Formats: sequence, C-alpha cells, structure tokens
Amino acid sequence: MSYFFRARSSEDPTGAAPRVGLTAGRVLGGAVERNRIRRRMREAVRLHLGELPLHVDVVLHPRKTVLEMEFARLEREVARVFASVADGAEGKR
Repeated sequence: MSYFFRARSSEDPTGAAPRVGLTAGRVLGGAVERNRIRRRMREAVRLHLGELPLHVDVVLHPRKTVLEMEFARLEREVARVFASVADGAEGKR
C-alpha cells in the first residue's frame, strides 16, 4: 500500500480531526471488488484512527492484494502506515 500525507497548520479552519482518504481506481477490479476493498480499508482505518496526530491529511492507495489478505494483516499495515505518518508529521512541525 502506498500513502501520502500532509500536516495542516493548527489554524486551519477545517478542524482538528485527522482526515483520511481512500483511492480505489478501476485498475483494482470491477465495482464489487473496489467496494469490498473500500469497506475493508474503512474498517481498518476506523480501528486505528486514534493513532494519527490531529492536524494531518492522509491518502491511502491500496493494491489489489487487499482483497485476499487477512484482515489482521491489513490492520497491521494500516497501523504501520499511521505510525510512519505520525513520525513524519511531528518532524514537519
């Protein structure tokens, strides 16, 4: 999974909560597969959202392997990405 993030300033009027976006392009499969990928990703993000700093935007770009991988492994991957984002966002402040 690849990801992008940007730290927002604390004066940003969009609020203090972290924002997470998901991509699922046609290259990942048909509508059913893309929707399943998005559902699995949303749940993994929901479980680990508290690990992100408050003023950060994150975009997650999954690979097609998300369809077949165990959910526990997907969760670990999202937690790893969020830890990396937290480290990077603190360095940018």
